[in-house]
Amino acid sequence: MRIVDLFCGCGGLSLGFQNAGFEIVAAYDKWKAALDVYRKNFAHTAEELDLSDIQKSCSIIEESKPDMIIGGPPCQDFSSAGKRNEDGGRGDLTVQYAKIVATIRPKWFVMENVARITKTQKLVEAKEIFKNAGYGLSQQVLDASFCGVPQQRKRFFLIGKLNEMDGFMEPFILGGLAQRPMTMRDYFGDSLGLEFYYRHPRSYARRGIFSIDEPSPTIRGVNRPMPTGYQIHSNDPVKSKEGIRALTMLERSYIQTFPRSFEFFGSKTDMEQMIGNAVPVNLAKYVATAIAKYLAKPHFNRHIEIDFDQWATEERLAYYASEPETAFGI
Repeated sequence: MRIVDLFCGCGGLSLGFQNAGFEIVAAYDKWKAALDVYRKNFAHTAEELDLSDIQKSCSIIEESKPDMIIGGPPCQDFSSAGKRNEDGGRGDLTVQYAKIVATIRPKWFVMENVARITKTQKLVEAKEIFKNAGYGLSQQVLDASFCGVPQQRKRFFLIGKLNEMDGFMEPFILGGLAQRPMTMRDYFGDSLGLEFYYRHPRSYARRGIFSIDEPSPTIRGVNRPMPTGYQIHSNDPVKSKEGIRALTMLERSYIQTFPRSFEFFGSKTDMEQMIGNAVPVNLAKYVATAIAKYLAKPHFNRHIEIDFDQWATEERLAYYASEPETAFGI
């Protein structure tokens, strides 16, 4: 299956789909710094393109003859850290992504975004475009910590397939979820050489120190050291801040499940931003693997009522039995 990645950033979504066995043939973004990193880590073409220019974008993307288009339109206008402004700006790129997909009409598409997009009019507009183009839609908000990532990070996925029924992917998406969230220790063991670390809170009403025996909080596009005047919060898992440090940029990329072989370069600001913006690699792989399971089960009659709880339990057990390394994030 030939896949094109739009708004590719440094490549978290691409790498996850590639690791699940799919072929990425091209990628596009407007951010040169991220594209430079992307090109360093992938062999296929990655071009600078203003995806808000729908006509030009479609003419270029069509040359790759994609069977699937994947992508995460920039989401700052929808995020809890942003201004939550849908009027213009990045919010429009969600609709423009839908128009590109509807014009090219690949067999499949996958759109990723922040969980908050479910409360926006832009998503309503985009889904209407997809439906009018003939796509059956499945949507799900996934917590990455249940998908092989040692991080609490809720992301929205909308999966479309031409001429399918709505909700067609739900059993495959939900059937493989872990039974508990993955902690930092589950993923790294003792390899980080620390038990606690600092992550700068948005407000000092919140704690800033975390244990590796819990999932990491969401990796953001900024990374700050612990201020000299930081006061221990009542919810911090330590009594003293002595010896506590912030995670390094590379450690943050590992939490995003980029492999240690993945090369980042550029300005510190750009690298922190592209790491924070990326789709966790294992989360992308989880979604891609669910699609692969759908493709491998043509006998599964999606129009017949099933005992969903029993089916999901069987799928989860099969997931752990057949893919232990993926299940436990090794």
